[in-house]
Amino acid sequence: MGIKAALPSCELGLYALVVLCAIVYSGHDIFETSRESMNRKTFRENIRPGWHYFGRKMDTADFEWAMWFTSFRNFIIFALSGHILFAKICSMTAPQHRSVIYMVYGVVAVFGTMGSTYLMIVLAHCLVLYTVALAKQKWLCFVAGLCSLASFKVEPFSTWQNGFVTGTFDLQDVLFYGGTGFSIMRCMSFALENCERADGNFSIFALLKYNFYLPFFFFGPVMTFDRFHDQ
Repeated sequence: MGIKAALPSCELGLYALVVLCAIVYSGHDIFETSRESMNRKTFRENIRPGWHYFGRKMDTADFEWAMWFTSFRNFIIFALSGHILFAKICSMTAPQHRSVIYMVYGVVAVFGTMGSTYLMIVLAHCLVLYTVALAKQKWLCFVAGLCSLASFKVEPFSTWQNGFVTGTFDLQDVLFYGGTGFSIMRCMSFALENCERADGNFSIFALLKYNFYLPFFFFGPVMTFDRFHDQ
């Protein structure tokens, strides 16, 4: 749901203090760990040329560095570049169908990245939460959303859902949990906005267009449904 009123200054100050303390604590740990490891021979052996434009070195033991220098890097660049090109083409030719093209392209990109079973898992959660949204009970939407999120961490539901995704590649687990987690959060935003709507319900097609918008799918940011729907 959209923001209805500004938060009190004391509450904003408390949030800022908590974030600042977390940043300082994390930065201190990173600094100490880096200083302890800077002279280790085994660490130096893993260093290779990295981002040549910025003069940064690459740690081959870091799977994210390795991912960016393999075919997955090309896939991400290709997917997002294709999204931009489709956006430009649709804006010029058929702007009224732009959101549909975005949805189709997002579904194809998710299917190509993670496979059909992963796509079915996401669609199943969307269908369940959409059904709950039709009851227009906010507490029920919250409970259903939290239960959906818990199903990816609580056994045996976590292992059961992970078992549907076949194949292995770097960042598969990150994309699995990231995509499903953000999908459920978007579904909760949709459900709460549906509860606020006085005249009828939003269609499940609106939810799918919102959820499979590719720049938001795997890692957010989470734009609330009301703002997405207006745009």
